[in-house]
Amino acid sequence: MTTWTDHRADRPITFSAPSGIDRSAHHRLDEAWLAAAWSHPSTRVFVVSGGQALIDDTPDGRTELITTPSFEAPLTEAHRYYLGTDDDGISYFALQKDALPGRLDQSARAAGLREAGLLLSPRDAGLLVHAVALENWQRLHRFCSRCGERTVIAAAGHIRRCPACGAEHYPRTDPAVIMLVTDDQDRALLGRQVHWPEGRFSTLAGFVEPGESIEQSVAREVFEEAGVVVGDVEYVASQPWPFPSSLMLGFMARATSSDIHVDGEEIEEARWFSRDDLRAAFESGEVLPPYGISIAARLIESWYGKPLPKP
Repeated sequence: MTTWTDHRADRPITFSAPSGIDRSAHHRLDEAWLAAAWSHPSTRVFVVSGGQALIDDTPDGRTELITTPSFEAPLTEAHRYYLGTDDDGISYFALQKDALPGRLDQSARAAGLREAGLLLSPRDAGLLVHAVALENWQRLHRFCSRCGERTVIAAAGHIRRCPACGAEHYPRTDPAVIMLVTDDQDRALLGRQVHWPEGRFSTLAGFVEPGESIEQSVAREVFEEAGVVVGDVEYVASQPWPFPSSLMLGFMARATSSDIHVDGEEIEEARWFSRDDLRAAFESGEVLPPYGISIAARLIESWYGKPLPKP
């Protein structure tokens, strides 16, 4: 029987820790409330552009998302997105712009989620992942999929309405499964995608197809990519992954076969690793661990028994 240690309590999955922000969806259609929240002196605003925002390092060693009062924010009406309100009653908005604003002190830097997600507090990471997901969706869905007319933004950035046919369009999230597969010897199956650098191994993953359950998706993806048959599947945790619009659903899965036959299209190489095998491969540099921002690292750690080395 496989045993594994859960490290999620002391190393929360990036973007999944409680942010302390109430998204307050009931306010999104209340224009009077939104106007009052925007003009309140405690409201904080930041700009998102091309998946990036400005962050800054504080003297005490923290990294923060740079926010400003609304009266100092760049002018925009259409691309103003309400993200929620915290326990202290502070409301947060994101502004979508073509470029990030400059900073007079020159200490700030632009960063995307892959860098900032590991540095920011749960609150700031939660705000940024929400804003980036909305920006991605807004940029890619400007026209009505029913009639082709240009749509307009509504609900504080969370709906696009078609003025021609009346259709409403909502931000989409694509479910994807990501799984650590183990066999009857308690070895872990890790694979390398064709476009990854030599030595980079991680868990298998893929999108859920129409008409299938997530458990069926786990089994199908593992067999398609590595030729391994999967039996029992156990859900572990999820992770927002707006690259551009996915929700990663993490699983542990038990293989009922061990012969590997990679597809050669998505997965170029796959191997079974014991813990000793993986430790030796890390130490020698033969294998590079997955990036710490991904839930993949947490799944492997759950089986491995301790944090993975930093790439």
